[in-house]
Amino acid sequence: MRANFHKSTGVRQFHGCYSVGDDLLFGTVLEKKGAVNTLTALKQIRAQRPDAKTMYVILDNLSTHKGGKIRTWCATRAVELCFTQTYSSWTNPIECQFGPLREFVLNNSDHPSHLVVAKRIPAYLAWRNANAKPPDVLAGQRKERARIRSERQRRWGRPATRAA
Repeated sequence: MRANFHKSTGVRQFHGCYSVGDDLLFGTVLEKKGAVNTLTALKQIRAQRPDAKTMYVILDNLSTHKGGKIRTWCATRAVELCFTQTYSSWTNPIECQFGPLREFVLNNSDHPSHLVVAKRIPAYLAWRNANAKPPDVLAGQRKERARIRSERQRRWGRPATRAA
């Protein structure tokens, strides 16, 4: 069935994650938004990195992302939640990593069901991760971005200071 505004078969939510250090994408497709599904997605994300290092997870300001169960679970699992401002998904530095997924899997597609889409997303992620950037290229890009920020005397995420 083509997409329509009636959503007779419901909608699905993709909870995606980008590992900055490894240049890897992963995620899960769940049936609806809500605290239970957000916690499920966070558990799957944490399972990708079983070491005890702190993980920083960028989320939008949806109220279900801020529940007590989620905060308690994150506090005991070394997961730090970082929320974007309301109506400003463009400030999320991870969002651009999922643009190609949208382009190659969803845009101009005519998938017959949610099941087909749920299978094509992991197939794209597997292909993309198999073709990830080499670690030395990633290190070079990080070094260059840090050099540019230091030249401008700016730290990531902070507004530019006004010249006196």
